[in-house]
Amino acid sequence: MPQISLPTVIAFLIYVTIVLGIGFYAYLRTKSATDYFLGGRQLSPTVSAISAGASDMSGWVLLGLPGYAYLAGLEAAWISIGLVLGVAANWLLMARRLRIYSALLDDAVTVPTYLQRRFADQTPWLKSIASVSILLFFLFYVGSGLIAGGKLFNEVFGFDYQIAVFVSVVLILVYTLFGGFLAVSWTDVFQGLLMLLALVCVPILVISQAGGAGEFVTQIGTQNPQLLNIFTDADGQALGLMTIISTMGWGLGYFGQPHILARFKALRSPKDTGTAAAIGVSWAALCYLLAILVGLSGIAYLSEPLVDSEKVFIALTGLIFHPLVAGILLAAILAAIMSTVDSQLLVCSASLAEDLYPLATKQQLTTEKRLQIGRIAVVVLALLATLLAMKSDSKVLDVVGYAWAGLGASLGPAILISLYWRSMTAAAALAGVAVGAAAVIIWSRLDGGVFDLYALVPGFLLSSLAILIVSKVGKSTENPVVGEQFDRMQEQL
Repeated sequence: MPQISLPTVIAFLIYVTIVLGIGFYAYLRTKSATDYFLGGRQLSPTVSAISAGASDMSGWVLLGLPGYAYLAGLEAAWISIGLVLGVAANWLLMARRLRIYSALLDDAVTVPTYLQRRFADQTPWLKSIASVSILLFFLFYVGSGLIAGGKLFNEVFGFDYQIAVFVSVVLILVYTLFGGFLAVSWTDVFQGLLMLLALVCVPILVISQAGGAGEFVTQIGTQNPQLLNIFTDADGQALGLMTIISTMGWGLGYFGQPHILARFKALRSPKDTGTAAAIGVSWAALCYLLAILVGLSGIAYLSEPLVDSEKVFIALTGLIFHPLVAGILLAAILAAIMSTVDSQLLVCSASLAEDLYPLATKQQLTTEKRLQIGRIAVVVLALLATLLAMKSDSKVLDVVGYAWAGLGASLGPAILISLYWRSMTAAAALAGVAVGAAAVIIWSRLDGGVFDLYALVPGFLLSSLAILIVSKVGKSTENPVVGEQFDRMQEQL
């Protein structure tokens, strides 16, 4: 069991106090379901961009990605390149149009409601299948965050892994349950800045202690020169095209991540998307670059190889910083975890309260009832995700990869194409969601040959193909009034 220092405990307590304080203030500002799920659509571009980045990155940016770079070296850069391109495409292609459309469609709060109203779909199937896809894959995504939290508290405080997972989920639940979207967005900004501080401090100190960038690179090369070659793996084998496509293919997932798309819908004005996009893309590029540098710092600095590569950031902070500073930087891992899990729980609860529950009960819910159902859903979903996180040897990056692929392939093509193609139909959207989800589930269970390709890539392509084929043989069901309003709004912009 590690020795727990008082300064580290103090740093963690300060962090938790700040987050809970923000959550309480947001609770006082939350009066309606739209406030709870979208913050009243009043986010500034800076808050929207940073909270979108923080909710995207989660614990895997401080655990999973540095761990991958620690083992594979610059091969990990391909994931970062794909993700930065994905962030840019998401903001430029989706943000403004989704903000406009979701507001025009009678204030569509959730992705399933947006799809149902976009196509004036009179059946329950599109909304139901989209909601089930969100719940299914987000359970794994939330589980990955709790795995990261378990590893953090286990390593730093010596808690039993299962107890550590429960500690993580309780902290997240307290402020998400009451403060809703405002609490999530405001804490994400604070947590995102803390994450950036941690990602900057670790590689800078390691490089300075190595004697400069040149010596830093030399030390890595002494360990294994192949780790400095972006075109080879750690064994010196040339990376195949399938490997590069698989790693860069992560960027396709952004189009279908409801917790990120929620920030687009919550912008105070469509005109803010340009500013938010510039901030969001710059933020992502910097954070991913620094995360890889953390992994490379572990190669250069650590004399003994780590049993769990995903603990490289934790190991470095414990060795090179004063306990108080280390505690602040380790709190950044908790910040990364919380900034994503809170958003995902909120999206899941919104889908249950706004989509599935009214369909199942066939009732029109009051604002108070929607808030109540949403908060109950947060607790239930958190408990289910906790059960998924109980396996202590799970890899954060593996679990994130599965959930990211499932959401990106099932929802991404349907949302993206619906924003641009008037001839797309409700049946096509349903086919796209179902085919994308099924493709990821099946593909992920197969291996060897073409099945080594990351499931998101074939899932996204198959979903898009299903949408195109079904739309061509069906009849357009776009709400014509919304289409006309959208055209007028585009002219004004």
